Amino acid sequence: MESLNIFIRSIFIDNMVFAFFFGMCSYIAVSKSVKTALGLGLAVTFVMVMTVPLNYLLYEYVLKADVLVPGVDLSFLTFIVFIATIAAFVQLVEMAVEKFSPTLYSQLGIFLPLITTNCAVMGVAILVQREEYDLLTSVLYGGASAVGFTLALLLMAGIRERLDTCRLPKAMAGTPIALIMAGLMSLAFMGFKGMAQ
Repeated sequence: MESLNIFIRSIFIDNMVFAFFFGMCSYIAVSKSVKTALGLGLAVTFVMVMTVPLNYLLYEYVLKADVLVPGVDLSFLTFIVFIATIAAFVQLVEMAVEKFSPTLYSQLGIFLPLITTNCAVMGVAILVQREEYDLLTSVLYGGASAVGFTLALLLMAGIRERLDTCRLPKAMAGTPIALIMAGLMSLAFMGFKGMAQ
């Protein structure tokens, strides 16, 4: 039951985009089409699902424990190690997307390698550490957070594609309406907090 609670909370209540506002730059920039949003969402999902357990193991058994240098706490290297792990997996994703889907690769542009510095990916790794989850819960939390991030991207992309067919005032077109929609969607997702009560 606790696992189901974490899964639902991570997608709807503690959504990385709508609750923590992590990953907003890629959320606004890449959510112009559903296909591109889905591609980035799947890339972020792969990176999160792979790096969260690896970062958990590195933190618990290398950085936090006295494994490498007895008597020396290496937890001050946490951010550097987490970023290096994330960067390695992002490089793998980038090479795979470039090889198997060159169109998606060109559509994502700079935002594919920028997954390395995506706050949502790093945020999940840090929140797992802060909440002191075990390995399986960490994997569940990482996967559910990635699904929540992808859901946020797809919802915004769908709305923006629909807005492209509407006549908007010139001052509202593009980024202004996207920011307004992000705020409204965040308010809508706040309604899920009642599920946790």
